[in-house]
Amino acid sequence: MKIGQLLVATLAAVGMAATTVGGAGAAVPAPTQGSLQQYNISSTYVSGLSSGGFMANQMHVAYSDVFKGAGIFSAGAYECAQNNLNTALYACMDTLLARKTPAQLEQLTRERAAAGKVDPVGNLSGDKVWLFHGTNDGTVDAPVNDDLATYYRDFGADVVYDNTSAAGHAWVSPIGPNSCSSTDSPYVNNCGGDPVKGMLTHLFGSVAPASSSALSGRLVQFDQSAYTPGGSPSAISMGNEGFAYVPQSCQSGASCKLMVTLHGCYQYFGLVGNALMDKAYLNEYADTNNMIVLYPQATTMTGNPRGCWDWWGYKSADYAQKSGPQMTAVMNMARALGAGTTGVPALPAPTGLAVTATTDNSAALSWNTVPGAASYNVYRDGTKVNSSPVTATTYTDSGLTAGTTYGYTVAAVDTSGTVGARTTPVNATTTAAAAICVTASNYAHTQAGRAHQTGGYAYANGSNQNLGLWTLAATSTIKETSPGYWVKC
Repeated sequence: MKIGQLLVATLAAVGMAATTVGGAGAAVPAPTQGSLQQYNISSTYVSGLSSGGFMANQMHVAYSDVFKGAGIFSAGAYECAQNNLNTALYACMDTLLARKTPAQLEQLTRERAAAGKVDPVGNLSGDKVWLFHGTNDGTVDAPVNDDLATYYRDFGADVVYDNTSAAGHAWVSPIGPNSCSSTDSPYVNNCGGDPVKGMLTHLFGSVAPASSSALSGRLVQFDQSAYTPGGSPSAISMGNEGFAYVPQSCQSGASCKLMVTLHGCYQYFGLVGNALMDKAYLNEYADTNNMIVLYPQATTMTGNPRGCWDWWGYKSADYAQKSGPQMTAVMNMARALGAGTTGVPALPAPTGLAVTATTDNSAALSWNTVPGAASYNVYRDGTKVNSSPVTATTYTDSGLTAGTTYGYTVAAVDTSGTVGARTTPVNATTTAAAAICVTASNYAHTQAGRAHQTGGYAYANGSNQNLGLWTLAATSTIKETSPGYWVKC
């Protein structure tokens, strides 16, 4: 579907998307509210479809110091649109108008790199790039995708270009809900193979098989306003909420890759819900390959009725540069997760982490000092629990639930604020809540299920202790020491 058809198709597409997604069962975990935490990120990659594919290329080029490769479903070369909607429509989707050649766009990229507006182009040499375009994709024409392959190859990138599939305009996944040739919401197709494996294998070198079990990680829903310039996502056509899938291994301090995945037009959370997060088949590989997946979210605004990422300048003429507002926001999110680090944390994990005491609502921890640490972060089940820096080597976590097991890790923080490696988790189990003594008539105890009567006498349930006559006049005081087991106080 071309951008020029948007005004007549918007309402129909919204209805179709809601119907499609509403009938699908979601394997991705239900989102939990949280914030982006820094993890031990060894390398960072970016992927996307359509407008998200154009945006993925922009992110890779502008921040090539950080991104080590890209996987792109159906998009064109960097700055194809030249900050012009007509060019985007009729030269970079359709090919009715002339467009800049790859060589011209490469020269523009070099000029911007020289001015510091994007990272040095030499970083792209040797980077892994995986491209996909289906033979039934008429949304972004094949020659435009061909230009992207040429652009990358001319800069020395290691490019794999899959352009023989019968796919329509969509992300293609083994669990996609749509038929292969479809170009319909939610734009995730099934063509019988596993292009996601092909993409990740090329980017990473090798991958373990995708998990066939229930996902073990967390889908964190976070507030995007913390990362957007000016603090207003809607002002730059981004949604209020973003998401990150974090496997258990990454929560526990393992060295992990980061994949930033950018949805296409009409594919943002506010319209299709979790369709891409559920069916892209990335989380299944994330669980078995130590990979965090970041899912930033765009939305609609004037000039952007489909909720596309900015690849033609609807919000800013700097849309494809480091100073572009959406570019800055997504990069801020990636850095919050640990992108751009060396992969070796500045400080090692503390040793000697131990649980020193528990109550029914708290757990006390201690660990050994890390030389060079200015403070420490404490994580409960992967989420940081200290609101201010912990400068001691002890911490008590309170407000817990009685009789519940929690997993704790600790990381050292250096004077620059860089978070080091996390410890191996230790478990703390809170004690059962203190039993409360209940005083009542023996008749009331039996009516409430705390006791029973036999031969005119009341007996405590569980212990069978004789409480006396089963009457309203006789009273006793008892407590429940375990479920259904009552004894005299």
